[in-house]
Amino acid sequence: MSYFTFDNKKIYYEENGCGTPLLFLHGNTASSKMFTDFSKRYTDSYKVILIDFLGHGRSERLSEFPADLWFYEAQQAIAFLRHKHYDKVNIIGCSGGAIVALNVALEASECVDKVIADSFEGEKADEAFVKNLLSDRSSSLEDTNARVFYSYMHGDDWEQIVHNDTSAIIRHSKEIVNFFHKPISDLKAKVLLTGSKGDKFMYSVAHDYYEKVYGNMLEKLTNGSMHLFESGDHPAMITNADKFYDLSIDFMR
Repeated sequence: MSYFTFDNKKIYYEENGCGTPLLFLHGNTASSKMFTDFSKRYTDSYKVILIDFLGHGRSERLSEFPADLWFYEAQQAIAFLRHKHYDKVNIIGCSGGAIVALNVALEASECVDKVIADSFEGEKADEAFVKNLLSDRSSSLEDTNARVFYSYMHGDDWEQIVHNDTSAIIRHSKEIVNFFHKPISDLKAKVLLTGSKGDKFMYSVAHDYYEKVYGNMLEKLTNGSMHLFESGDHPAMITNADKFYDLSIDFMR
């Protein structure tokens, strides 16, 4: 097991394969284990990097997550890239990890070449989205499959991690709102926004959720594009694994 230190705490990471570094960033309440099988297909062409953000998976725990969680996690990823002296890295971020990926590209443009941001909320917290998320989160705690997922991602203390994440989301929506500290028009990296039209959670918020949210973002991006899969759920990259792989390889090349 490999670790690096950030904020005097240990962050778990692993690297497999060789070539251009390709960093995968996990979403809220998940860990890098969500990419264990999915990422293997990339190792023939890329040095695949998986990390667990602080408070998740095999990384050191936090008593509380900060309200500006996704920016804090971006600082962790940037610290890792600089620790390893990596530049022009490709990043694939999923759900909350997509927000982190874009923050990394905004705050450390010299480190990033291309970003795929999959199945995420957009530029800022949406009241209806947060309300649905909290309801869904409450239900998941009683759902056997969700509990198994959380346990696999984190271990026996998964309930505290889910609680910390929920608390951070609530505080962020009230205190901060915006996911990014800089305007996304500042993005220098080439960006691909992806999602699934079968994403039941996102489309429960609005019937044209991705089309509207991503469309608004693309008006501000000079080097951005969007791809929505006709089927699949949340996240699109996992529920459309084969198609997403082909799309991502084409984009990164």
